[in-house]
Amino acid sequence: MLDERRRLDQDRRDEVWQGEYHMAPGPHRRHGQLDHEVLFAVRPAARPAGLISAATPNIGGPDDFRVPDHAWFRADQAAAVFLPTAAVVVEIASPGDESWLKFDFYAGHGVDEVVIVDGEAGRLHWFVLRGGAYEAAERSELLDLDVAVVQEAIDWS
Repeated sequence: MLDERRRLDQDRRDEVWQGEYHMAPGPHRRHGQLDHEVLFAVRPAARPAGLISAATPNIGGPDDFRVPDHAWFRADQAAAVFLPTAAVVVEIASPGDESWLKFDFYAGHGVDEVVIVDGEAGRLHWFVLRGGAYEAAERSELLDLDVAVVQEAIDWS
């Protein structure tokens, strides 16, 4: 089955959690729209901060990795199939997905900020890593950006 998923290019968002394979279905069309909305809202702040973006990167290593919907990386971070960390990751939450379960993994990999986009509620949740755990934040310190500004820039319709 896994070989067939790879052959059909259906495994792009699949993840491995400590050796356990997690299959993720392709997202709803609205999922991609929200991803673009966040990208365009954050991009003007990311560039001056020296960050570059990538869609669906592999954070971690071959036997334990997560695939956020989007991420921003420091410009000096080498491009590779598996990246050890990111500056900011974005998870577009879908009903029943595992976005909210990835916090410990991201903290263990030193991801500075995690953004959860809840399209159903029309809400953006922004978290900043402090002391090894994520805290809800109203401002991205890394991007010098108010979360309310990003929230308002997104077309939630």
